[in-house]
Parts: sequence; C-alpha cells; structure tokens
Amino acid sequence: MFEIEFAFKILEIFIFPGFLFIGVISLLYEWIDRKFYAKLQNRVGPLYAGPFGILQPLADFIKLIAKEDIVPKAADKILFTLTPLFSFSIMLTATLLLPIINTSGILSFNGDIIFAIAIMTLFCILVFCAGLSSNNRFSAVGAERAVLQLLGYEIPLMLSIVGVALNVGYLRISEIVKYQLTNTWLIFGPQALGFAIYVIAAQAELERIPFDIPEAEQEIVAGWLTEFSGRKLALFRFARDLELVYVSGLAVALYLGGPLGPTIAGLEPFFYTLYFIIKTIIVLLILSTIRALFARLRIDQMVNFSWNYLLPLSVLQFFLVRLVI
Repeated sequence: MFEIEFAFKILEIFIFPGFLFIGVISLLYEWIDRKFYAKLQNRVGPLYAGPFGILQPLADFIKLIAKEDIVPKAADKILFTLTPLFSFSIMLTATLLLPIINTSGILSFNGDIIFAIAIMTLFCILVFCAGLSSNNRFSAVGAERAVLQLLGYEIPLMLSIVGVALNVGYLRISEIVKYQLTNTWLIFGPQALGFAIYVIAAQAELERIPFDIPEAEQEIVAGWLTEFSGRKLALFRFARDLELVYVSGLAVALYLGGPLGPTIAGLEPFFYTLYFIIKTIIVLLILSTIRALFARLRIDQMVNFSWNYLLPLSVLQFFLVRLVI
C-alpha cells in the first residue's frame, strides 16, 4: 500500500500536476501572452511553428539549447553557471505550491504563504547575482536596477498577500482556498484593492513593461542577461515562463477561489484543473494588457510610484481588512 502511494506521489511531482504539466502550460502561456500582446498592437505574433505558432516557445527553447554556450573570460564562472540552474530549479519547485487538482498543492504546509513570498525575493537576488557575475557594465546596471526595483514593489506585494492571510486567519494557501469554498472569492470585498496591488507588483516582479527596467533592451542591450547565451539563456527564459505561471496561479489561489468551481462528482480533478487554467489565463491576459498599454518607466519613476502610491494603498488596504474583520 505504501509503495503504491509513493508511486502516485512521484507521478504527481514529475508528471501531473507537477513538473511536466507545469512545463507544458508555461510554454503555452508564453504563446498566449505573445499572441494576445501582438493582437493588441495589431501584429500577428508567433505564426509558423505548429498550428497558429503554438509551438514557437518550444522551438525557441530548443534553438537556444542548441546554440553555443559562451562564458566570458572575466566572469565569475561558478556563479555565472549556477545562477541559471538555481533560478530554473527554484521556480519549478515553487510551482508545486499551486493548488491545481484540489485545494492544496503538492507542497503544502503551515506558513507556506511566507515561503511563496520568499521564493519571489530569492529569484530577484539570483538575478542580481547573475548580472554581477557577468562582469559586464550593462549587466551590472541591469542587476542594480533589479535590486532597486525590488525595494520598490516588494513591500506592497507582501502587504497585499498579508492582507489575504489576515482576512482568512491562516498562513496556508490551502486554507485560503478552502475559505473561499464556503465564502465568496476574496476579490469581492476589501481584497479587490489588494488584487490590483498584487497584479501591479507581479508585473514588476516579472520585469514586464512598464517595469522591464532591468532588461531595457533599447538602453542597456539586455540588462543583466546581456552575457548569457545557449543553455544558460534558455534556462533563464524558461524560468521566467515558470514564474509567469507561478504569479498567475498564486493570484488565483489568493483572490479567485483557486481551482474551485462547479464540478461533477468523481471528476473533481479534471474540472479543478480546467478552472485553474481558465483563471490563470484571465490573470495572464490582465498582465498582457498592462504590458501593451504603458511605456517603460525610468527606475526613479518606478521607485517613486511604488513608495508614493503602491505602498500607501497597500497599507490602506491592510487597515481596511483589519477594520472589516
């Protein structure tokens, strides 16, 4: 009996709803993001690789894997090599926290919401280390911008999530989802402001327009990614796709009822997975719309915006939740 349960757990981690499933939908979400973003700009987007270009993200990944992997002579070779591996591994592990086929993820423990926040901070620190290890002036500027940006959005992001935990009274993602099973989704109420703050801060976490300041191709080539190529660049790109799934899935778990919805008895895993995909795609489309509507901010504008607007709003939202409960 123990052996069967262990085998099923391994299948969950590596196949569904674990690494393989997350890897597939992360590439799918990149395609949706690129096609929708292109549509908003009256362009075509991915077209040739697979039906409607759906295999283009996979083709790009394979192309990068096949390219020459160059390590600059002046780079810190150990750190330069390890940061892509750590970034990919951390984000892949983080996705195990997401509730997909039921109200809890494969990884679920008391206080996992704190771990979920810490992972996003750790990923930004790895970005900083990757930029510095390149020993390139453009990479260094990009790395410094990433850290400065972190100082701007991190506190509002944390307060928006803490507001959810305070509302529910738990620091566990599964308990937050279960709370929404017997109550309305948390986005309906004082957490609506928290959801808006989370989405804006998540856009900065993902370094997407208008917060793509650390990469800023028109200014500093590709920022902290300038010196990365081949397999290392492929892993960083894939890690970003995984992070997109992660922040979207976390938003769904915290504010949109997780994977919950009407089901048929015995088919809960299928319907929960379907609802998770639909809801995360909705969040993805919101992020893509923000990306299409705005131009890039300067780093000083981003930090000022965070401290002058996002932070006071997140504190206000926190007190509103405290007042309501």
